Amino acid sequence: MSQKSSAIAHPDPVLSGASGLWWGLLGVLAFSFTMPFTRLAVASLSPVFVGSARAVLAASLAAVCLTATRQHLPRPRQWARLAVVAAGVVVGFPLLTSVALRTASASHGAVVVALLPAATAVLVVLRTSERPARSFWGFAAAGALAAVVFAGLQDGGALSLHRSDLLLFGAVLAAAAGYAEGGLLARELGSWQTVSWALVLASPLMLALTMGAVSAEPPAATATQWAAFVYLGAVSMFLGFFAWYRGLAVGPMAQVSQVQLVQPVLTIAWAALLLDEPLTWPTVAGGLVVVLCAGLAVRTRLGRPVDRSPRAPAGARRRAPAGRVSDGAEEVVGAGGPAPQSSRWWSMRATSAIDPDSDG
Repeated sequence: MSQKSSAIAHPDPVLSGASGLWWGLLGVLAFSFTMPFTRLAVASLSPVFVGSARAVLAASLAAVCLTATRQHLPRPRQWARLAVVAAGVVVGFPLLTSVALRTASASHGAVVVALLPAATAVLVVLRTSERPARSFWGFAAAGALAAVVFAGLQDGGALSLHRSDLLLFGAVLAAAAGYAEGGLLARELGSWQTVSWALVLASPLMLALTMGAVSAEPPAATATQWAAFVYLGAVSMFLGFFAWYRGLAVGPMAQVSQVQLVQPVLTIAWAALLLDEPLTWPTVAGGLVVVLCAGLAVRTRLGRPVDRSPRAPAGARRRAPAGRVSDGAEEVVGAGGPAPQSSRWWSMRATSAIDPDSDG
């Protein structure tokens, strides 16, 4: 069987150094333009077209890469898990954010979506039956409450959520489910392969939605808006993952994973610079509070001490279950791209899997 098969594990050496942080920052930088460019594209293009056609473009690139590297097809059980990834990050998040950003600002969306790291961490905990400290749940709940209060008070009146807010919260849940399952599945298929197979799996549905959107509303946009659309398909949904996973591979992973917490801040800055959206104090304060809570939740989970086996020699550690830190086996939570990863598992074509019984 080919070494490029998705059925044989070929561990790569674990690297370390400052370059991991730079690669991670490059990935986050690529993802930070998603909200402003989506807002720009849907100003003239149908939200359904933007959400579905960008996935078709990304799936085309993924198919080329999978074919060129001769990846073997996933196993039947893996296809079911890939369906969860596809439903979350290929179908749910792009479509929901595209519709929401027709009426919501990019900076508003960035603050709500800042919940994504904490939401992904929560779903990984539920998926892998972890038992994190109570402070983890406290920080996650505080972040969610801060995001809800921010969204509800944007008009300066009583707390009330608009349709766009509900869509953004739905997008967060969809992406978190896809990231959590995708991070676990990447241990078996490899990271970029998981994203690619999810794109290919969802491509018939997204192609049908694209054709329907074109039939209902023929696309017409400026050159700038088309450029934003191409960016969403080629970078936000595909190439951005390459830099992000390279950063996780080089590591140190727990530190690289924290880089993603600057993404909402960057997005708000791009929205102000590119779209002339007002940079208000409520937006800045809301963003900082949500990012702080998400960061504390992620750090609390990543920083849990590893249980020591009573049967092991003194000073020895047993292998940590998914989501806990051990020698060479860490998980991280991603915000722009898939989440929990082990530094020893990155870029493997496959592996014998940790297969918890119960992602979102």
